[in-house]
Amino acid sequence: MRAVIQRTKGSKVVVDHKTCGEICSGLMVLLGIKRGDTEKEAQYMMDKIINLRIFPDDEGKMNCSLLDIGGEILLVSQFTLYGDARKGRRPGFSQAALPEEAMALYQYSIDYLKNRGLRVATGVFGAEMLVKIDNDGPVTILLDSEKLF
Repeated sequence: MRAVIQRTKGSKVVVDHKTCGEICSGLMVLLGIKRGDTEKEAQYMMDKIINLRIFPDDEGKMNCSLLDIGGEILLVSQFTLYGDARKGRRPGFSQAALPEEAMALYQYSIDYLKNRGLRVATGVFGAEMLVKIDNDGPVTILLDSEKLF
């Protein structure tokens, strides 16, 4: 799994001119799921994301997590994170999980976060989405489970 994690003052996802997911302060997470990913990777990634200390404490140091600040999370599935553009000019997506496999792990990730008491908003899996992000800081973190196991 791969994630692009952005600290946000507000983010939303629009599909067909309608807002389908929106948060205030928290994390905007674009999540890519790779062929062969399992619930083990999903658990690791979600735990890592919600415990990243990337929010300021009272002294302005990045010392607080999403859990510490009671923030929200907007989780959007994005297969293009597994786009391979090393050859040619059009990226290939052969590493990305098939839609059925990816949807199951995406839903598992959503449920996992909700079971930890977080408010979770989402995009629409497989839809053409407009994502609006008010990146705070800006703070952007890249996380890849392949480098962790």
